[in-house]
Amino acid sequence: MPTYQYACNDCGEQLEVVQKFTDDALSVCPSCEGNLRKVFSAVGIVFKGSGFYKTDNRSSSTSAPASSSKPAESKPAESSSKPADSSPAPAAASN
Repeated sequence: MPTYQYACNDCGEQLEVVQKFTDDALSVCPSCEGNLRKVFSAVGIVFKGSGFYKTDNRSSSTSAPASSSKPAESKPAESSSKPADSSPAPAAASN
């Protein structure tokens, strides 16, 4: 069962109460009979990532090799020192 925090608007007393999800929220302070309000705080656990499977947090060394997961890098074509020739290249002889 979850623990809820309450604070009194009148006397400022803070208390923690273990309640079921289906229980109604407390509204009366046990000390001064004033109005209570729920206090909300940060979540204690955070799930990050694309999913919650056992393979999501494994390092890449236990899964596929790193070289296959990277895209192949294309190298720029090397330019020749000869100027471009406007004549077509000779055709290969066929027999």
